[in-house]
Amino acid sequence: MGSFILARLIRAIIVLMATVTVVFVVLRISGDSAQQMLSDTASPEALAAFRAKWGLDRSIFEQYLIYVGNAFRGDFGTSYADGRDVFEVVSERIPKTLLLTVSAFILSIMIGIPAGVIAAVRRESAIDKAVMAGAVLGYSIPNFLLGLVFVFIFAVWLRVLPSSGSSTWNHMILPVTTFALFNAAAIARFMRSTLIDVLGQPYIAAARADGIPQWEIILRHALPNAAIPMVTTLGFTAGGLLGGAVLIEPVFAWPGLGSGFVTATSSGDLSVVQAMIFLFTAFMVTVNLTVDVLYAVLNPKIRKH
Repeated sequence: MGSFILARLIRAIIVLMATVTVVFVVLRISGDSAQQMLSDTASPEALAAFRAKWGLDRSIFEQYLIYVGNAFRGDFGTSYADGRDVFEVVSERIPKTLLLTVSAFILSIMIGIPAGVIAAVRRESAIDKAVMAGAVLGYSIPNFLLGLVFVFIFAVWLRVLPSSGSSTWNHMILPVTTFALFNAAAIARFMRSTLIDVLGQPYIAAARADGIPQWEIILRHALPNAAIPMVTTLGFTAGGLLGGAVLIEPVFAWPGLGSGFVTATSSGDLSVVQAMIFLFTAFMVTVNLTVDVLYAVLNPKIRKH
């Protein structure tokens, strides 16, 4: 088990370093941060002074070596916009994003798993078709578009919920629901297909022949065996939470990492963009590592690969 975890940990570190390197290079060859921050009307002298101040006048290789050296000491740079430490800028947005994503993740599980179980148990029934139609619809509509539809219905038309901000619990309802429905659709579809496969196994047929009640078969025999593949799906869902926040938060003006990332990208604040991408990648890599370990615990055969 120790060698399995070590191998996955080394792979995770390699993925993280490769992502940081690619992002660093792409950000610097895709545009001039000085012009983005100072506008196109800035004088050549002002642009040159800005580049010299932030080290952008050096070669990309030199900038990369300096960045990596500082990062290993825990220094991810300073925001070009207000001169604050990058992690001060990032950390003040983390609680809002955690509140949104964790709430949405919990709600998506509460909706998706029961819906998938009901659809599998009532296979080919009207309930199954309704659940799957809703799942396909929820998964097909982009998050931001669904959010805009909710804003129009509940904030503009009915005027029962606020369309933006985060000052009250009412402000959470639309973004959390939007986020949760998309993920719940994916969870429900996978839960249904997995449970149908499990319910078709010979030991389930034997349990039915023994006269064991249907609810007991599902709770004691089917769901525990369906839990193993569901761990992977839930892991992918959790890993994509921060990426999804980039699409959802700007729609509702939610002051978290997602909206901060969009603002930093549009303004050319490279240090903040790099720190946020590092955080997003580290989160996803950590979630995937955790899923691998849990999968190995639930299925010992995995440890041999």
